[in-house]
Amino acid sequence: MEFLGLPIKSAYSETEIETAIISNLQMFLLELGNGFLFEARQKRFTFEEQNFFVDLVFYNRLLQCYVLIDLKTGKLKHQDIGQMQMYVNYYDRYVKKDFEKPTVGILLCKEKNDSIVELTLSKEANIYASEYNLYLPNKALLQQKLQEWADEFENGR
Repeated sequence: MEFLGLPIKSAYSETEIETAIISNLQMFLLELGNGFLFEARQKRFTFEEQNFFVDLVFYNRLLQCYVLIDLKTGKLKHQDIGQMQMYVNYYDRYVKKDFEKPTVGILLCKEKNDSIVELTLSKEANIYASEYNLYLPNKALLQQKLQEWADEFENGR
Protein backbone atom coordinates (compact mmCIF):
# COMPACT_ATOMS: atom_id res chain seq x y z
CA MET A 1 0.00 0.00 0.00
CA GLU A 2 1.23 3.49 -0.86
CA PHE A 3 0.45 7.13 -0.11
CA LEU A 4 1.22 9.38 -3.12
CA GLY A 5 3.80 6.86 -4.24
CA LEU A 6 5.46 6.61 -0.81
CA PRO A 7 5.42 3.43 1.27
CA ILE A 8 2.86 3.74 4.09
CA LYS A 9 4.37 4.78 7.41
CA SER A 10 3.04 6.50 10.50
CA ALA A 11 4.50 9.95 9.81
CA TYR A 12 5.86 11.91 6.87
CA SER A 13 7.81 15.15 6.76
CA GLU A 14 6.33 18.15 4.96
CA THR A 15 9.11 17.81 2.38
CA GLU A 16 8.24 14.15 1.74
CA ILE A 17 4.56 15.00 1.21
CA GLU A 18 5.43 17.95 -1.01
CA THR A 19 7.86 15.84 -3.07
CA ALA A 20 5.24 13.11 -3.48
CA ILE A 21 2.65 15.66 -4.65
CA ILE A 22 5.10 17.12 -7.19
CA SER A 23 6.02 13.63 -8.39
CA ASN A 24 2.33 12.90 -8.88
CA LEU A 25 1.39 16.39 -10.04
CA GLN A 26 -0.82 15.36 -12.95
CA MET A 27 -2.92 13.11 -10.72
CA PHE A 28 -3.02 15.79 -7.97
CA LEU A 29 -4.20 18.47 -10.42
CA LEU A 30 -6.91 16.17 -11.71
CA GLU A 31 -8.02 15.55 -8.12
CA LEU A 32 -8.20 19.30 -7.43
CA GLY A 33 -10.55 19.84 -10.34
CA ASN A 34 -10.75 21.92 -13.51
CA GLY A 35 -8.71 25.01 -14.18
CA PHE A 36 -5.76 24.46 -11.84
CA LEU A 37 -2.29 25.38 -13.06
CA PHE A 38 0.87 24.65 -11.11
CA GLU A 39 3.11 27.67 -10.61
CA ALA A 40 5.73 26.89 -7.99
CA ARG A 41 7.04 24.75 -5.17
CA GLN A 42 8.65 26.50 -2.20
CA LYS A 43 7.88 29.87 -3.80
CA ARG A 44 10.07 32.42 -2.09
CA PHE A 45 9.08 35.99 -1.51
CA THR A 46 11.08 38.55 0.38
CA PHE A 47 9.53 41.21 2.54
CA GLU A 48 11.61 43.67 4.57
CA GLU A 49 14.73 41.54 4.05
CA GLN A 50 13.07 38.36 5.37
CA ASN A 51 12.49 35.33 3.16
CA PHE A 52 9.26 33.38 3.30
CA PHE A 53 8.34 30.21 1.42
CA VAL A 54 4.91 29.08 0.27
CA ASP A 55 4.86 25.27 -0.05
CA LEU A 56 2.78 25.06 -3.24
CA VAL A 57 1.41 27.80 -5.48
CA PHE A 58 -1.36 27.14 -8.00
CA TYR A 59 -3.46 29.39 -10.16
CA ASN A 60 -7.05 28.60 -11.05
CA ARG A 61 -7.82 30.08 -14.43
CA LEU A 62 -11.57 29.51 -14.04
CA LEU A 63 -11.77 31.27 -10.68
CA GLN A 64 -9.03 33.71 -11.75
CA CYS A 65 -7.18 33.56 -8.48
CA TYR A 66 -4.05 32.22 -6.85
CA VAL A 67 -4.41 29.19 -4.60
CA LEU A 68 -1.69 28.79 -1.98
CA ILE A 69 -1.28 25.47 -0.20
CA ASP A 70 0.71 25.03 2.99
CA LEU A 71 1.35 21.55 4.37
CA LYS A 72 1.46 20.81 8.10
CA THR A 73 2.44 17.38 9.38
CA GLY A 74 1.02 17.86 12.85
CA LYS A 75 -1.88 19.56 14.57
CA LEU A 76 -2.80 22.91 13.05
CA LYS A 77 -1.85 25.85 15.29
CA HIS A 78 -3.12 29.41 15.25
CA GLN A 79 0.40 30.48 14.22
CA ASP A 80 0.06 28.38 11.06
CA ILE A 81 -3.19 30.15 10.23
CA GLY A 82 -1.55 33.54 10.83
CA GLN A 83 1.33 32.54 8.55
CA MET A 84 -1.10 31.61 5.77
CA GLN A 85 -2.96 34.90 6.29
CA MET A 86 0.35 36.71 5.75
CA TYR A 87 0.99 34.72 2.55
CA VAL A 88 -2.52 35.49 1.24
CA ASN A 89 -2.17 39.19 2.14
CA TYR A 90 1.21 39.35 0.36
CA TYR A 91 -0.18 37.77 -2.80
CA ASP A 92 -3.25 40.02 -2.76
CA ARG A 93 -1.20 43.18 -2.27
CA TYR A 94 1.91 42.52 -4.37
CA VAL A 95 1.30 39.69 -6.84
CA LYS A 96 -2.32 39.54 -8.04
CA LYS A 97 -3.52 41.84 -10.78
CA ASP A 98 -6.50 44.16 -10.36
CA PHE A 99 -8.75 41.98 -12.53
CA GLU A 100 -8.01 38.83 -10.49
CA LYS A 101 -10.04 37.65 -7.54
CA PRO A 102 -8.59 37.44 -4.01
CA THR A 103 -6.07 34.72 -3.23
CA VAL A 104 -7.27 31.51 -1.60
CA GLY A 105 -5.18 29.88 1.13
CA ILE A 106 -5.50 26.20 1.95
CA LEU A 107 -3.86 24.63 4.97
CA LEU A 108 -3.59 20.86 4.75
CA CYS A 109 -2.84 19.40 8.16
CA LYS A 110 -2.85 16.07 9.92
CA GLU A 111 -5.19 17.34 12.63
CA LYS A 112 -7.23 20.51 13.15
CA ASN A 113 -9.47 22.03 15.76
CA ASP A 114 -12.41 23.79 14.08
CA SER A 115 -12.85 26.14 17.06
CA ILE A 116 -9.24 27.39 16.77
CA VAL A 117 -9.66 27.92 13.03
CA GLU A 118 -12.94 29.80 13.50
CA LEU A 119 -11.57 31.96 16.31
CA THR A 120 -8.34 32.80 14.45
CA LEU A 121 -9.88 33.70 11.10
CA SER A 122 -12.27 36.53 10.39
CA LYS A 123 -15.53 35.66 8.67
CA GLU A 124 -14.22 37.33 5.50
CA ALA A 125 -10.99 35.32 5.40
CA ASN A 126 -10.35 33.40 2.23
CA ILE A 127 -8.43 30.67 4.06
CA TYR A 128 -9.51 27.10 4.56
CA ALA A 129 -8.05 24.37 6.73
CA SER A 130 -8.57 20.73 6.07
CA GLU A 131 -7.26 17.53 7.54
CA TYR A 132 -5.57 15.21 5.12
CA ASN A 133 -5.74 11.47 5.13
CA LEU A 134 -3.33 8.92 3.79
CA TYR A 135 -5.40 8.91 0.62
CA LEU A 136 -6.92 11.61 -1.54
CA PRO A 137 -10.71 11.81 -1.53
CA ASN A 138 -12.31 10.93 -4.79
CA LYS A 139 -12.42 13.49 -7.56
CA ALA A 140 -16.14 14.19 -7.12
CA LEU A 141 -15.72 15.06 -3.43
CA LEU A 142 -12.80 17.42 -4.12
CA GLN A 143 -14.72 19.12 -6.90
CA GLN A 144 -17.75 19.45 -4.61
CA LYS A 145 -15.61 21.08 -1.89
CA LEU A 146 -14.00 23.50 -4.35
CA GLN A 147 -17.44 24.43 -5.69
CA GLU A 148 -18.70 25.00 -2.12
CA TRP A 149 -15.72 27.27 -1.43
CA ALA A 150 -16.26 29.14 -4.70
CA ASP A 151 -19.96 29.59 -3.87
CA GLU A 152 -19.10 30.80 -0.33
CA PHE A 153 -16.63 33.24 -1.83
CA GLU A 154 -19.09 34.57 -4.42
CA ASN A 155 -21.94 34.87 -1.88
CA GLY A 156 -19.69 36.50 0.70
CA ARG A 157 -18.52 39.30 -1.58
